[in-house]
Amino acid sequence: MSSAKGNEAASGVQKTAQSFFPAMTKIVGTLGPKSRSVEVIEGCLKAGLSVARFDFSWGSDEYHQETLENLKKAVKNTKKLCAVMLDTLGPELQVFNKNGTPIELEANAVVTLTPDSSREASSELLPINYAGLAQVVKQGDTIFVGQYLFTGSETTSVWLEVAEVKGQDVVCLVKNAATLAGSLFTMHASQVRIDLPTLSDSDKHVISTWGVKNNIDFISLSYTRHAEDVRQTRAYLSKLGDLNQTQIFAKIETIEGLKHFDEILQEADGIILSRGNLGIDLPPEKVFLFQKAAVYKCNMAGKPSIITRVVDSMTDNLRPTRAEATDVANAVLDGTDGILLGAETLRGLYPVETISIVGKICAEAEKVHNQAAYFKKTVKYVGEPMTHLESIASSAVRAAIKVKASVIVVFTSSGRAARLIAKYRPTMPVLAVVIPRLTTNWLKWSFTGAFQARQCLAVRGIFPMLADPKHAAETTSATNESILKIALDHGKAAGIIKPHDRIVVFQKVGDSSVVKIIELEE
Repeated sequence: MSSAKGNEAASGVQKTAQSFFPAMTKIVGTLGPKSRSVEVIEGCLKAGLSVARFDFSWGSDEYHQETLENLKKAVKNTKKLCAVMLDTLGPELQVFNKNGTPIELEANAVVTLTPDSSREASSELLPINYAGLAQVVKQGDTIFVGQYLFTGSETTSVWLEVAEVKGQDVVCLVKNAATLAGSLFTMHASQVRIDLPTLSDSDKHVISTWGVKNNIDFISLSYTRHAEDVRQTRAYLSKLGDLNQTQIFAKIETIEGLKHFDEILQEADGIILSRGNLGIDLPPEKVFLFQKAAVYKCNMAGKPSIITRVVDSMTDNLRPTRAEATDVANAVLDGTDGILLGAETLRGLYPVETISIVGKICAEAEKVHNQAAYFKKTVKYVGEPMTHLESIASSAVRAAIKVKASVIVVFTSSGRAARLIAKYRPTMPVLAVVIPRLTTNWLKWSFTGAFQARQCLAVRGIFPMLADPKHAAETTSATNESILKIALDHGKAAGIIKPHDRIVVFQKVGDSSVVKIIELEE
């Protein structure tokens, strides 16, 4: 018995064979100063980047446009699809340090937060962007001030305790010595409701100009606190031409967002758990619990969940800490669809290596994910009677596992069928062949499909490809056969399909859905 155990442990230590798809779990990377050249972005795509995040909390539209043009070139050069996510500013509290000189704060000293932005920042005074702070905080409240996308390991973050409120100013006691370096800092008042709109005017401006021009795939809605936030954003997008196809990922960063989590999940297309801010709003011992509960709810709803702040230390180091490596693996075992990298790729020294290491950790965790238990749990949760599509999708996954298929090929035009299959977490990749649909707005005809294909890049296990628009969605089975051949050739080139492999194909023919198992010849 012991020798068998020993062999098992030893086999776990062998080097991982490099496959075309490094992991089923998706990686979202924030592009910024250290990751915006064509060469670095190409490296990121090859290492496993699926979604590029553009964070409008800082930087001009022109700056982000330059980065996006470089991303397009990198996508063309590497022939790897990448989706674009726009991250809104939302009601984020910020501290301004106009002249950028470092501010030294001593423990037990007193510092005043003032909404008067004309004042210079100093160790006694910090100008902020919110005039209503004095009305919402009280003596004893905790306020955190840190570098933008702070990782927690810097000495550039400080905890303040509210001592008293004087008019619009808030006088605080400094709890730890720190040096605030840079011109912009994020501020977070723990468990305090900030009365600012979730979609700010500057966000609307960015979405209606930069967003429309670039056909963004996702909006990451910062500080989502109510389902109404998502509804209002969707209503706003519906008036912006093609952006009515943009998916909204609600970013949960406060206790208020957690309280309304169930309603938000119903409205949103996906969830981002912003563990950085939640870690300030919640006591540290509660963080793991909300993550597990939230990811479980997303899994059962069949909606992608993405978690942030996983390998902070890789901002300055080539290797993650043991705790971070374990944390990434546990997130995968919890059922998360994606890992979002912030500071690590934005200003970190090793953006490509970080993506590569996170991908390898995810791939290892996926190998030991208990699919059978997960499948049972999901079927039980969905209950009976299942919808027609869900029942076929779950059967396709079950069949693929039973016949040890190397891949599931799904024909889809909206991406819904592929997402339903991914919901049951098959152990093999799902090749989603997105068939363009011809639509009209009574003025012009256009093909949909590009958005839907890229949006699959946020779902665990789905690898999308866009079929030729010549083959519209309602076509004959002969055309489907020719598209299937293209999909299989794609899989062979990628090294995931070999001769004599079995493949499960899921497609809609007329009104009915069909699952078939094919065995490849040479």
